[in-house]
Amino acid sequence: MIDEPLGARPQRGDALRALAVEDLEIYGVSELEERIEALQAEIARTRTQMDKKEAGRSAADALFNFKNG
Repeated sequence: MIDEPLGARPQRGDALRALAVEDLEIYGVSELEERIEALQAEIARTRTQMDKKEAGRSAADALFNFKNG
């Protein structure tokens, strides 16, 4: 079995950059509405991840501040 060579690994942020430069003229109104819904879902997912990270940071800060106090 011959393995296919792997392509370059996508860099962090590549997908967002691609979205930002995509030509929106080719989309109809309903497609643009779907795009907005998908982007809003991604914003919500991102905020959820931020909240988890902030909660973890707060818990760590509280733990270390308790030990230092």
